[in-house]
Amino acid sequence: QVRLSESGGDSVQSGGSLRLSCVGSLHEHIRYCMAWFRQAPGKEREGVATLQHTGDTTYADSVKGRFTISLDNAKSTLYLEIHNLKPEDTAMYYCAIRPQGWCALVAGLFPYWGQGTQVTVSP
Repeated sequence: QVRLSESGGDSVQSGGSLRLSCVGSLHEHIRYCMAWFRQAPGKEREGVATLQHTGDTTYADSVKGRFTISLDNAKSTLYLEIHNLKPEDTAMYYCAIRPQGWCALVAGLFPYWGQGTQVTVSP
């Protein structure tokens, strides 16, 4: 069983920065795809960024240039650095892992999820 736990969410002003963390048994999955998703109230869960075991990353168009996904294997921690936050970034942010298989910003591909961390951005 894979357990994931996010942290780092906060209430910030527009233009601010945050670093979200996701701790879990990530290193056990050799051909993994890891991702960050977000879900705003009344909206569908949206893929934000993926990181494949090859090191390849993908980002949603809405966050390119502002979000960076990375992994610290030694700490078994996945990060999402967010800069120049905007009110439309307000959402619950979730990390997810797919132990093997191709990588994409599609929530249905990921069997394991954390409980989420809230990011709120005020104008």
